[in-house]
Amino acid sequence: MSRALLRWYDENARVMPWRIGPEARQKGTRPDPYCVWLSEVMLQQTTVAAVRDYFRRFTARWPTVDALAAAEDAEVMAEWAGLGYYARARNLLKCARAVVADHGGRFPETAGALRALPGVGPYTAAAVAAIAFDEPATVVDGNVERVMARLFAVATPLPAAKPELTLLAGRLTPRDRPGDHAQAMMDLGATICTPRNPACGICPLSAACRARAQGTATELPAKTPKPAKPTRRGIAFVGIRSDGAALLETRPGRGLLGGMLGWPGGDWAASPPDTEPPADGNWLRAGEARHTFTHFHLLLEVRAARLPQGTIARQGAFVPREAFRPGDLPTVMRKALDVALGAFAAVEGTDDPH
Repeated sequence: MSRALLRWYDENARVMPWRIGPEARQKGTRPDPYCVWLSEVMLQQTTVAAVRDYFRRFTARWPTVDALAAAEDAEVMAEWAGLGYYARARNLLKCARAVVADHGGRFPETAGALRALPGVGPYTAAAVAAIAFDEPATVVDGNVERVMARLFAVATPLPAAKPELTLLAGRLTPRDRPGDHAQAMMDLGATICTPRNPACGICPLSAACRARAQGTATELPAKTPKPAKPTRRGIAFVGIRSDGAALLETRPGRGLLGGMLGWPGGDWAASPPDTEPPADGNWLRAGEARHTFTHFHLLLEVRAARLPQGTIARQGAFVPREAFRPGDLPTVMRKALDVALGAFAAVEGTDDPH
């Protein structure tokens, strides 16, 4: 099965900015471990389409792990804005600095050694070891879980089935070209063995697929129903000074959106207490910004104000107009800004944040 999969991959491998294709790889071109690691961190909980431009910008600005390790935290967090799951960006910096400080700027070459790096879990360690260094490590993401569940007709629902699916994937991992095998399995799940309407007729593993033989491919993998997400509420104070400066705060390093810029506001809770504005002003009730995180829905009441020159901030600090880039804000904070701009437009006839 692995040979059949690799033959298919040699002809159908997806082209990605961080990937060395099978033809170039067989001619001796080796993947850059930094690019492999960076892409795998970015791809967690995110699509390939969403990551491409972020990866290009990151590698243009910080082309090596040494360059990233020397970067300012705020600059990296700003570049990450919009990609989500911001703990990944904090761990990205911790890991880069550990590679430089403890390993001379060279990534360890085994999954076991990679696991010792900050923020590197079993999946990322296996992926970097296999793809960058051709260690026959077992790489299992959501695509691979789906392929294994169908190939071997595993009826146990996820997440309980994970150990079994990992064991099955390990049995298929070859000692020859394990990096290409790992990427081939991911590509198969992403392009052929898709969640809905899998293209079984052109699958290189169709003859061996038990789920196809049983007619159950579209039913697998089974999943345990997820509990309903709770809803939290909060307030975002969007204050723009008359000279265009924006009243922002840097969120605490730990927790959701840690280290990111955002609008001042209180805690997010099921029933949050009313929060005092971060500065005196005529605060309008602008509307509501809605956002969904991994574990909960968030409803932010947006209050907006045009603040006069000389306003003293009790919370946060004014970021000058020329330094304020809405794109540096995390998605939920950009949504709050959009709501505020809508309120300004209704009152003033302008949607200019400045």
